[in-house]
Amino acid sequence: MKRTLSSLATLVLLAVLAPLASGVAGGPAAAATPFVKTTLYFKVVVGPANNQVCDIVGDLYVPNAASATNRMPAVLTTNGFGGSKDDQATPAAAFAERGYVVLAYSGLGFGGSSCKITLDDPDYDGKAASQLVSYLGGSGGIAFLDAAHTKPAPALTVVKKDARDHNGIARSNDPRVGTFGGSYGGGVQFAVASVDARVDALVPFVTWNDLSYSLGPNNTAQTKGVSTSVPGAAKLMWALGFAVVGVTGELQNQQVPPDLPCPNFADFVCPALLTAGATGFLQPGDIAALRHASVASYIAKVKVPTLLVQGERDTLFNLNEAAATYRALQAQGTETKMIWQQGGHSGDSAPGEVNWTDPSQGYTSGRVIGWFERHLKGLPVSTGPEFAYFRDWASYSGNAAPAYATATAFPVGTTRTWRLSGTGNLVTGATPSAAGSKSFLTTAAGLPTRLDEMDVFGSVLGPISSAVKDLPGTYAAWSTPSLTAPLRVAGSPKVNVKVGAPTAALTQALGPIGQLVLFVKVVDVAPDGTATMINGLEAPVRVPDVNKPFTVTLPAIVHQFAAGHQVRLVVAGGSINYRGGVVAAPVTIASGSAQTLSLPVVP
Repeated sequence: MKRTLSSLATLVLLAVLAPLASGVAGGPAAAATPFVKTTLYFKVVVGPANNQVCDIVGDLYVPNAASATNRMPAVLTTNGFGGSKDDQATPAAAFAERGYVVLAYSGLGFGGSSCKITLDDPDYDGKAASQLVSYLGGSGGIAFLDAAHTKPAPALTVVKKDARDHNGIARSNDPRVGTFGGSYGGGVQFAVASVDARVDALVPFVTWNDLSYSLGPNNTAQTKGVSTSVPGAAKLMWALGFAVVGVTGELQNQQVPPDLPCPNFADFVCPALLTAGATGFLQPGDIAALRHASVASYIAKVKVPTLLVQGERDTLFNLNEAAATYRALQAQGTETKMIWQQGGHSGDSAPGEVNWTDPSQGYTSGRVIGWFERHLKGLPVSTGPEFAYFRDWASYSGNAAPAYATATAFPVGTTRTWRLSGTGNLVTGATPSAAGSKSFLTTAAGLPTRLDEMDVFGSVLGPISSAVKDLPGTYAAWSTPSLTAPLRVAGSPKVNVKVGAPTAALTQALGPIGQLVLFVKVVDVAPDGTATMINGLEAPVRVPDVNKPFTVTLPAIVHQFAAGHQVRLVVAGGSINYRGGVVAAPVTIASGSAQTLSLPVVP
């Protein structure tokens, strides 16, 4: 039975990541192959002390027209979690057909490449990718024709070179190279750019800013970007899916004995996830290790043009992560633009977003081509607007461009604020807030308060219930009147609130284990009363001090509340997708002018 459950969880995880791969890779490649594809094996040395040797398998795509006298820029690309170099075959072919030398490789621990999964840590995955950059720049002794590294491959002499890297240093093996990939294949791009100033452009899809937020988010007490000073609530379903991959070894090369615990991950990963699942939060050492593998901790080293693409349907790496990276890059003067497409880890891309058979027929794929044409080929082409976001209520055919709203700056929208009324209403303007309060009890032992869609597993197995319905007595809710016109939102809802929680006021002195944990969400209520959580997104909150007001920054959404619908704010004591608080605690939320919900409203 244990084996059966592990296999099921692994298959579920892969079934969820498969739509993501298609969202990056798009449709089938064109039949013509005006390039030569060669499988190579790379001997790389990684680790803080540069004392671990790994084998990386990759496919080199060389356009037929490329030569030592007709050099072309390069693209380095790798797989998402659980994938391989083969996942990148479709976009790799598209790039090669357009005059790029492409190296698509399996990341460490995946798809035929050896060594452990180190979560795109710069000391491991970053250094490994840097040595592939050296190969693209003409260095020998790295590429081989066999996995045993006994038959050296010829040096590569067809990639265009730069005179100096981005630190102004002249290097003989400096290729003109950009990077591309999604999720895990997005995180590694930041890692290599942080250790190698020869990289010229990045296009990370649907990836993280801070893995400690991704796996244990706290949507209050955020100190910089999405990083927090107080640990959040551990994600259960996503963590289980990833841990199973590490425990079973079904996707890896079995480089270590399979009876060892969690053989495929860096040693800290599975114990960190298991401890978080038991206590409800990540431990300080684990947070530090996850942040070390996150661009949030080294973003000052990322200095090259970056096109960020994030998915609106994503409960693993939500839009706030891309927004945090965007803001940090902008603040330090790094050229960056951002796209919010529909497709992410929790849902498919919309028709006309990604098309690698004809990139011009996909909005996002077209933007990627434009980014590389400008920054790798130096062509005078547009790289598109500063910020663009997909609107699923817009009608279009073919390319999804008409469904994208664009802006010259981020964030967008005008803030509209509602107050929490004692009657259970959300009121605005001159409408008075009635006195009163709502009370509920959080669940003990972190148990859920509702049985609706289960993140990664629910995406495959289907929701237990089609409507959001928390158990009576475990939540409080406030709703607007029925809308007389559509209300369109693009960005992060924010809630300002102070709660009464006498039990938590006593137990919070124990630290995270005793702090109050709540789950805040904005839902769309149809005229028939059906309440739908928008893209499955909610905001876990571990309240630092229940005696003080706090602000909740919810995951960003792009959503239209139709006329006749209601906007509802729900504060609950549990969630099926997260580990809640350990101790049951009574909570009261009173009305008042400072108790508010704010939404970024767009035309």
